[in-house]
Amino acid sequence: MGSSEGVGEGRVVRLPQLRLDELLEELQARLEAARDTQDKVHSLLEAVLSVGRELELEQALRSIVEAAAVLVDAEYAALGVIGSGGERLSAFITHGVSDEEIARIGPFPEGHGILGELIRHPEPLRLGKLSEHAASYGFPPNHPPMNSFLGVPIRVRDQVFGNLYLTEKRGGLQFDEDDESVLSTLAVAAGVAIDNARLYEESKLRERWLVASAEISAGLMSGAGQHEVLGLIAERAREITGAALAAMATPVKDTGTLAVELAIGQEADAHRGLVLPVEGSLTGQAFVLGAPVSSPDVSRDDRVTTGPPRFAGLGPAIAVPIGRQDRVRGVVLLARETGASDFSDRETELLKGFAAQAAVAMELAERRRDAEQITLLEDRDRIARDLHDLAIQRLFATGMTLQSTGRFIQHAEASERVRRAVDDLDQTIKIIRSTIFGLRTHDDESAPGLRARAVRVAGEATPVLGFAPSVRMEGLLDTHVPPETADQVVAVLSESLTNIARHAAADRAEVVLETDGDEVRLTVTDNGVGIPPEGRRSGLGNMAERARNLGGDMEISSPEGGGARLVWHVPLKESTAPSGN
Repeated sequence: MGSSEGVGEGRVVRLPQLRLDELLEELQARLEAARDTQDKVHSLLEAVLSVGRELELEQALRSIVEAAAVLVDAEYAALGVIGSGGERLSAFITHGVSDEEIARIGPFPEGHGILGELIRHPEPLRLGKLSEHAASYGFPPNHPPMNSFLGVPIRVRDQVFGNLYLTEKRGGLQFDEDDESVLSTLAVAAGVAIDNARLYEESKLRERWLVASAEISAGLMSGAGQHEVLGLIAERAREITGAALAAMATPVKDTGTLAVELAIGQEADAHRGLVLPVEGSLTGQAFVLGAPVSSPDVSRDDRVTTGPPRFAGLGPAIAVPIGRQDRVRGVVLLARETGASDFSDRETELLKGFAAQAAVAMELAERRRDAEQITLLEDRDRIARDLHDLAIQRLFATGMTLQSTGRFIQHAEASERVRRAVDDLDQTIKIIRSTIFGLRTHDDESAPGLRARAVRVAGEATPVLGFAPSVRMEGLLDTHVPPETADQVVAVLSESLTNIARHAAADRAEVVLETDGDEVRLTVTDNGVGIPPEGRRSGLGNMAERARNLGGDMEISSPEGGGARLVWHVPLKESTAPSGN
């Protein structure tokens, strides 16, 4: 009886061993899951903090990619930045692939296949096998195998900035809902970090533009020349925008053309001095509209037709006018290397602001020069009045006195000396009158300079030639070349282009007019049949004679590939003032 009660009591207290083991295993699994969740949350917080600390945009993007790969235990990770058009990737940052592997694979993807699917439908996408999706585009040669896939969009202020792509979860596992949740949370933090990095970079960029504007204003106000200031504008714009080429073009008066005053960087020599038509050119379009004009690939742009090939290796470009819409003072052209990102709307706005400030500084400097010129002219008028009212009158009175005194001198030699003195006074009065006339005669700014005349001759020859000749001009042609020499240059240029039209059967001609201050040189090249030895040379003889009359010479040669090249050059002789002794 007692033993049976003991057995009964044991049955009430003791639980089945199997059930107990199941409960313990379940408890242990839940503890491990909680610990794993705690680790994931801790890792996510660390990743968010790590990403949020970055202020440099590129480094922030790399931190996001690395953090994403660690969080979901993926072998490969990438972040694709969507371009301004919203259809293609403008940047692609990878993790897990070496530089050597990237070089073997080739160019980064632009947004086709699965990547394009995420661009078109910015929602989380989880796949067990990439190749089985309908939008799968395949992989290029030498690409590592990838099967499992997880992609989530990154939004910055309600706009999709790009997408995170994760492939090949380690251990051959599949990405699960927890991975998607963790990655989506990271994407939210990444959006905030990217926005902060953008604002930081924008503030730094604005600061650089302000410093550049202040530097240009200081240069202009201190009396720097226009060429020097244009060079400073081009150089600072190239540096700040990361452009490979910067070129400054200014209008050639009354010709409907723009002359490239200077060029800096890649392919600069091919641009420097080039004369471009306002109608039909990229730079000309910005000049006419008074607004920025961009090109996604300037090397293939239909608006770049005049002149020699000059955009090799260059891609995105933008032409920004300097000045108001009703008075554009010039155009700065910026071009980045092939494959670089387009000029963004934000960059364009900052460029416009920089160009507007540069134009204001140029106008203020011009007004200051005008005021200085007025002061100079007023001084010249005052000097002319003083010479006329004081010096000439006194000299005239002295001459009259000597002339009347001479009648009373009996000595022949003394009388002759007085007569010569009167003649010298008369000659001195004539010299002073000539000086007064020179002081009161202002330069005729309406008269066209050599640059404008040369461009006009080339334009007038276009209908006869059947094509527009390429024109390049370098140096201070309007300043250094005297009017008499300029007349000869224009005559030789006109004769050269007429000869090409009549005899060369060419479809391309290039005119280069340049001066270094010591010599003016005109080079005219065509790709026609050349100059036959038995051909008439009277026109060439006349041009050579013009050069020799000015102390110069002319050479004729045949460039590689056929045609003819004429080089006409004369020295620039500075007039010397008569000595006062």
